[in-house]
Parts: sequence; C-alpha cells; structure tokens
Amino acid sequence: MRLGRLLVVLIVFAVCSSAEAQQKNVPRIGYLVGGTPSSNAARDDAFRQSLRELGYVEGKNIVIEARNAEGKSDRFPALVAELVRLKVDVIVTSGANTTRAAKEATTTIPIVFAQDGDPVTNGFVASLARPGGNLIGLSTLSPELNGKRLELLKEIVPKLSRVAIVGTSTVPGHARFLKETEPVAGALRLQLQFLDVLDPKDIETAFRAASKGRVDGLVVMSGPVLSSHRARVLDLVIESRLPAIHNFPEWVEAGGLMTYGVNLTDLYRRAATYVDKILKGAKPGDLPVEQPIKFEFIVNLKTAKQIGLTIPPNVLARADKVIR
Repeated sequence: MRLGRLLVVLIVFAVCSSAEAQQKNVPRIGYLVGGTPSSNAARDDAFRQSLRELGYVEGKNIVIEARNAEGKSDRFPALVAELVRLKVDVIVTSGANTTRAAKEATTTIPIVFAQDGDPVTNGFVASLARPGGNLIGLSTLSPELNGKRLELLKEIVPKLSRVAIVGTSTVPGHARFLKETEPVAGALRLQLQFLDVLDPKDIETAFRAASKGRVDGLVVMSGPVLSSHRARVLDLVIESRLPAIHNFPEWVEAGGLMTYGVNLTDLYRRAATYVDKILKGAKPGDLPVEQPIKFEFIVNLKTAKQIGLTIPPNVLARADKVIR
C-alpha cells in the first residue's frame, strides 16, 4: 500500500515538473502600452495576428504579458520593472516614453519599439542601419508629413490663418512637429499656436485657449494623454466646429475629420517579425531599424457635415478611404 502511494506521488511530481519545465521554455513577451486597451486595440490585434501568422499561439508556444499605463506616464517605470522581474524574453513598447522607460530598466532584455518618431535623436539606437545595443524597431520619422497636414487644412479651409497644434510637450515627436511645421506655416502665411496637454485636466483648458485665440483649424496629435481621452477630445472638436487633422487613423475612425500619416497597424504587424527574429537568435543591434512604407489619408464626411464643412472634390479624390 505504501509502495502504491509512493508511486502515485512520484508520478504526480514527474508530471508537475514536466509541465513546469515546458512552461519555462515558452517564450514570454512583455507588451507595454502607454494608452488604454481600447485606444490601442487595432494595433494590438495587428501585432497578435502577425504573431499567429508566424506560427505563435498564445498559451501554447508563446505568452504575452500585456501592461497598460492607462495614459499615466508615471506608471511606466513600475510596469517595466514588473516585466523585468518576470524575466520576459522580449519587451515590445508603444512609443518613445515607454521605450525610454524600458531602456532605463534593462540593458540585457531585447526591446522592440513598434513606433518611434526619431530613434537616433532619442538615443535609442546609434544609427538606423547599425543600431547596436539591445533596442530595435520601427521609425515613424517622415518630416514631410507634418507640412502636408497643414497644406491639407489650407485646401479645405482656403481662408485658414491661425492653427492650433494640440499636443504634449513631453512627447518628443510633438516638439519636433512644431519645429518642422514652422517653415510650411510661414509659406502658407499661417500663425501657429501650441496648446500643451500634459494631464487630462488640460484638455478643456486647451480648447478654451483655442477659442480665445480665434483659431481657424486644429492639428491634434496622438500621445498617452490625448489618445486615452480621445472621445472627449473629439467631442470638444465637434463643439468648437473647427476642422481638425490628426496624425493617426484611429482618430478619424472614432469621429475625427481627417488623418494623414503613417499606417500604425502596419508597424505593429511588422514589429512581430522583429520579435520572431529575436526569439530565433538574432541580436537586436545587428538588425536595421525599418522605416514606414504605408501611409493613409482618410476623410470622415459625417464629421464634415456635423461642423458644416464641405470637402472639395479634388481632396476627396486623393483620399485612401472616405467614411460616409
């Protein structure tokens, strides 16, 4: 009887040990998002779908440890520290601030940034061709897009003279955007006003400033705070009856007027290929940083009607997608 019990114990122990060993061999991916799950849903889906196409099945041969900061940048260090403690094999980040937090937390775990406005200037890589270190990913650096957004606003509002840029000064790309648009604004005879949104409470203040400044149009940027409160921002845009252009498609799909910029879902899809290469033994520093190859111009005619704006036919003809 005692021998039978001993055999049962040994069998259970062997099974548990085997399961534990298998679990340890399953790659763990840390996935850090600055915004909310809903604000990043399309990109998350694209990343996961690409992993599936590469042969990874969550819960079987890969585990994704997702962490969302809910638009609160002060949470980044703690969330990254948690991923480091879990000993993930790769950390995927969603923007410059999350990437910086990951970079400061580890020099050994590979970090894949799904998007970054200027990874060289931000100090994440030595160069696009030869990154070095433990960081690699995709750049959204396309300076010509910034001026193009102003030109599109001018096309739909010929009398445009004052434009407010709603952004966040602590997001590296936003300050650069303002600098890069100034020459174009000068050529178009436009005055620019930067409205800084560092905290959710600043959103209402920014729109009051836009009204007081009598702006004729808006450029609304993406970032942890603004993207996490996208619905409220868009409500205020409609209430102000101002034409606005955004830098990412999610804004127009949620009710914004226009967007022109890099296709972010494509970048997150391509980020999965970096994860695959790293899990198969590639070193991040030996892989080149990839540039954007897909861009989108989307117009929402429903929103145009709400604010009493007619989009010229020649502008509509150039749109990749028109929401009616």
